[in-house]
Amino acid sequence: MAAETAVTRTPPAQAGEAGAGGRVRRTGPLTAYLFLLPYFVVFATFVLAPAVYGLWISLHDWDYLLPGKPFVGLDNYKALFDSNSAVYSFWWESLSATGIFTLFSVPLLLIIPLMLALLLNRSFRGRTFFRAVYFAPYVLGVAVIGVLWRFVLDPNLGVVNSVLGAIGLPGDTPWTTALPWAWVTLVGVTVWWTLGFNAVIYLAGLQDIPRELYEAARIDGGGKWAEFRHVTLPGLRPVLLFVTVNTVLVSANMFGQSYLITQGAPGTETRTAIMYIAQVGLSDYKMGSAAAMSYLLTACLLVISLIVFRMFREKDAS
Repeated sequence: MAAETAVTRTPPAQAGEAGAGGRVRRTGPLTAYLFLLPYFVVFATFVLAPAVYGLWISLHDWDYLLPGKPFVGLDNYKALFDSNSAVYSFWWESLSATGIFTLFSVPLLLIIPLMLALLLNRSFRGRTFFRAVYFAPYVLGVAVIGVLWRFVLDPNLGVVNSVLGAIGLPGDTPWTTALPWAWVTLVGVTVWWTLGFNAVIYLAGLQDIPRELYEAARIDGGGKWAEFRHVTLPGLRPVLLFVTVNTVLVSANMFGQSYLITQGAPGTETRTAIMYIAQVGLSDYKMGSAAAMSYLLTACLLVISLIVFRMFREKDAS
């Protein structure tokens, strides 16, 4: 009879038992929370606490230069909807300017980077160089972009008008001082500056789509449009959701371009909501009213984000 071999099964080490080398492995339900603790401390200090404090400020007539800051409840919020208040017309004008900029910039920042990513996803000589060229402007800060284009598009001394006049075209276009040219400038500069970021995100999403799906589409006799519609767009749906929400939020919070290039001109037509909030809070010392505006803008953006999420969810369900 063959000798039977005894197999000894060693039970896994339990929480607190000694492991190799005599060291004790400490695992338990609190371990995950200990790893999360540093992030939570930073989040609570720099995000949660300021948000709660800002909400508290919005309920007061808050002038940080004066000792008295009386509680006014929801009066700062009511003033934003009261046509007789001092901030009503300026607030809604700035909100309208923000809406105009977002309405024209977001579609361009969704479509142009996607077309660029589709082109850069192909194999051709110099592809890496062109990827770097299109992304390079995004590395520059808004101060650099604003000052640069402020001088380039200056109606009197700008390079653009000088070149246009030299080739026989109108050389007196008010790029930064009149409508609709001020909006053309703000939207054009923003698209030029930030399209590289969205293109890189799209490009990463395109590279995650399995090549087998495109081969199957070709076998089925589908052309380029069919591949784009039935393979590329469904494969990019999570990326499209991220890019759409991010682009809407960033566009709605536009400040630097308008502040540096047009300075809100003509008049206050291009003064965005963030510009007006900064003016009310930091120049007029009405921090309570500025905080109320900030939370109202946040609520609007939250609703828009939820609508975008709902649209993509319905597409997924269909």
